[in-house]
Amino acid sequence: MPAMLSSTKTRAALRASARTSLDVLLVLVMAAAALWLLGQMWSVVWPLVVGLLLTTLTWPLARFLRGHGWPPALAAATVTVLFLLVAAGVVALIAVPVAAQSGELTDGVTEGIHQVRQWAAGPPLNIGDDQIDKAADAAVARLQDSAGTVVTAAVTGLSTVVDGLVTAVLALFLMFFFLKDGPRFLPWLSRQLPGRLATDIPVVAARGWDTLSAFVRSQAFVGLLDAVCIGLGLWALGVPLVLPLAVLTFVSAFVPIVGALFAGAVAVLIALVFNGVTDALIALAIIVVVQQLEGNVFQPMIQSRGLGLHAAVILLAVTLGGSLAGIVGSLLAVPVAALIGVVWNYLREQLSTPAHEPETDEQHTDGAVPA
Repeated sequence: MPAMLSSTKTRAALRASARTSLDVLLVLVMAAAALWLLGQMWSVVWPLVVGLLLTTLTWPLARFLRGHGWPPALAAATVTVLFLLVAAGVVALIAVPVAAQSGELTDGVTEGIHQVRQWAAGPPLNIGDDQIDKAADAAVARLQDSAGTVVTAAVTGLSTVVDGLVTAVLALFLMFFFLKDGPRFLPWLSRQLPGRLATDIPVVAARGWDTLSAFVRSQAFVGLLDAVCIGLGLWALGVPLVLPLAVLTFVSAFVPIVGALFAGAVAVLIALVFNGVTDALIALAIIVVVQQLEGNVFQPMIQSRGLGLHAAVILLAVTLGGSLAGIVGSLLAVPVAALIGVVWNYLREQLSTPAHEPETDEQHTDGAVPA
C-alpha cells in the first residue's frame, strides 16, 4: 500500500517555503535599493573606490616610512609625490621613444596603407583605386551628413575626459588622506557604532582591506607576467619600441578586457608598420596566446589563491560584471566578489554553533547570537 502524504507536514513545508521566499524577496529588494542608491552616488563612490585601490598599492611604502619615525602627514605626502613621479615616468617611458621615432612611424603607416591598397587591388578582392576613391567619397559625405552626431559624440568624449581628470584628482587627494589617517579610521568607526556593530563592522572592514591589497598585488603580478612574456616575444621578432610596449601592456592589465585589446592592437600595429605582415601575424598570435593563458589560467589561479575565491568564481564574476556595468564592472567584479566572500565568511563564523556548544531550543527558535 503506497504511503500517504501527511497534510500537516505538507502545510508546514509550504509555510516554511513561503517564509523563506519572502525573506529572500526582501533581501533582493534591499539589495536592489542599495544598488540604486550606489548609482545615484556614483560620482562620489567611483573616486573613493579608485582612491582605495591606489592606497592599497602605496600603503606598504607609507607603512615603512611611518615605522621608521616619519610623521603620518610627511609620509603620506612623500608617497603621494613619489606615486605622481612614477606615473609621470611611465608616461614618459611610453611617449618619449614613440615621439623619437614618430617620423619613421608615420612613414611606416603610410607605407602600410599603400601595401594594403596594393593587396586589395590584387586577387581575390580586385578592388581598384576608383572603387576605393568612391568609398572614401561616400564616407566623407556620410560624415558631413552626420556632423551633428559627430559634434555630440565629441562633446560627450570631452565630458568623459573631464570627468576622468576630476576623478583622478579626487582619488589622489583621497589616497593622501587614507595614507595619512587610515590607521585611525577603524578605532574612530568603533566609537561611532552601537553595540555589536562596534565589533563586527571594523573586523569586516579590516578583512576587506586585506582582500583589496591581495587583489592589487595579484593584478600587478599578472600584469608583470603579461608584459614580460609579450615583451620577450616582440623582442625576439625584432619589433622596435619593445620597452614602451611592455610598459603599456603592464599598465593596461589593470583595465580588464579593453586594456588588453588596446595594448595588443598597438603592438600588432607597430609590428605591421616596421616588420611587415608576417611578423605582425606572429606578434598577434603571441599576444593572443599569452592573453588567453593569462585570462583563463594564470589570473584565476593567482587571484583564487590570494583572494580565497575559486578560479571559476572569478571568471563568472568578471563576465557578470562586464555584462552589467561594462569596463567598470569588469574592473570591480573580482574585488567586489572577494568582499562579498569576506562578509559571507564572517557571517558564517558568527552564526555557526561551536562543536563543543550544543544549540539550545531558544537559539534554534529566535536565532539569537550570543554577544
